[in-house]
Amino acid sequence: MTINCKGQLIDLSRPKVMGIFNVTPDSFYDGGRYKDANDILKQVELMLNEGATFIDIGGYSSKPGADFVSEAEELQRVVPVVELILKNFPETLISIDTFRSKVAKKTIEAGAALVNDISAGKLDQKMIETVGKLSVPYIMMHMRGNPKTMQQQTDYDDLLKAIISYFGEQISKAHEIKINDIIIDPGFGFAKTLEQNYTLLKHLDLLKITDKPILAGISRKSMIYKALNTTAKEALNGTTALNMIALENGASILRVHDVKEAMECITLFNQLKSN
Repeated sequence: MTINCKGQLIDLSRPKVMGIFNVTPDSFYDGGRYKDANDILKQVELMLNEGATFIDIGGYSSKPGADFVSEAEELQRVVPVVELILKNFPETLISIDTFRSKVAKKTIEAGAALVNDISAGKLDQKMIETVGKLSVPYIMMHMRGNPKTMQQQTDYDDLLKAIISYFGEQISKAHEIKINDIIIDPGFGFAKTLEQNYTLLKHLDLLKITDKPILAGISRKSMIYKALNTTAKEALNGTTALNMIALENGASILRVHDVKEAMECITLFNQLKSN
């Protein structure tokens, strides 16, 4: 199970880590943390040294109720950061976290390697076509509505069936456009209640029916800190516990804020599998 990133084949049969790097002032955990080029490079270098295969850059917070950000503002936030990182760490595989086709195009042209779309093409009708023309891997996530409305759209007759059907439809569209490398993200915390998130995690292996690698983005989310009656800042231990369950249930990529701990989780998981 491999994906082609800028001519480099990445083997996802052994789990990988995607380090989260938000350049937004309002992200739920790390918003506004990186003030200048030195801060940016220091954090990226740390994540790479700790073992991240991908760095996921986002310029539009997707937390519930997030404020609108114009396309111009999103581009202004992310393109210079992509260029800065690649100037200093040219081998970095950058994923661009956006649902806008123009942002995807501009950042791939600036050197990013993957597109990570929280809407799987549903918020921008040109996205799938654009990714096909760019010939890059495409991460498609399950969500209903948009970040402002998604938490009012949690009524499912059958959660797992709805998610599998959603991916079936969007994967079919992507295949028509000749997108070869597709990764699915079930969208923990997006249009799902606390209980639904745990149902999804428990049955994550059912998504293998899509025959696509699975990305699990659980890191420090409310499904952890609300269950523990704590905060995102205090949710690292809970993140690690659920990441191990995600790996056991078939996740190929862990998208995290804390790379070192995720890599340790994967090392122990691999040790468990080998014995």
